[in-house]
Amino acid sequence: MTTTLNPGEESQLLQTIEMFEVITQSQPQDYQSLEILKEAYMKLGREDELVETSRRIAQAYVHLGQLSSAILEYESILQRRPDDADVLAALGEIESKANSLSDSLPALEIAEPVERVQPTESAFKGPAKAIPTDIDDGKSTMHKLFVDSKLIAQGDFDLCWQTPNMHLPPGRPIDPFIQLLADKGTSAVEKSLRLLSEKARLGYLPLDKYDVDLDLTRSFPMETCQRWCVLPFDKMSKSVLVATANPFNRQAAKEIEAATQARLLWYLAPPVDIIKWLKRAFR
Repeated sequence: MTTTLNPGEESQLLQTIEMFEVITQSQPQDYQSLEILKEAYMKLGREDELVETSRRIAQAYVHLGQLSSAILEYESILQRRPDDADVLAALGEIESKANSLSDSLPALEIAEPVERVQPTESAFKGPAKAIPTDIDDGKSTMHKLFVDSKLIAQGDFDLCWQTPNMHLPPGRPIDPFIQLLADKGTSAVEKSLRLLSEKARLGYLPLDKYDVDLDLTRSFPMETCQRWCVLPFDKMSKSVLVATANPFNRQAAKEIEAATQARLLWYLAPPVDIIKWLKRAFR
């Protein structure tokens, strides 16, 4: 069912479609981005594009081995087009494949790239907030990716990795590790982002032309956003889109998730884009 949109809402949806079509063309298995596209087409009442995107989502699930999710997606197409021969054939293939597997379907599900942490008592409630002592900011994983792979030297890692002071508010966005590497001429940001995208299986989203929802950004703790250089930048239905330059920072994920009931969808973005928008949000 098509909702009545004002010109601003329609313009934002068209921009979303333009951005995420580019992402999904280069990363066809990025089902999170495809879900956002699907919802945008639904809100605009573009039935053909909605069905085609749903088909792409199902194909991505099959490629990733998430057969139960693929079945559900194909069945959603049949609710709209019961006689779709391609979908019926695809479901037949999945059923045949499933019957040949000895393991149950849930065992085939692939975990999300950034581990979701169950919300605990918020660190932002009350004046005497608890300071976490056991922090997983992704240092170990980043060390393996950059040093153990011989991309950079140990000395360069030690020089560029920053451990933030958890007792004091940062007061400004802290430059991410990959930005400091680039500033010192050790590894270009583009090269680092390609490596992180490949290893974390996260979509890449340049934010320089994106209309970031600054009110949404401000609804999250400023200290968290600045300390870990993470940017909640848009909301689609029950999902909040968050940009990061360190997809292995579980502490950042924990703090962001504790501040919302929404599902979080993480994307890689250039540090300069994230910092620019954080400065605009928290002046």
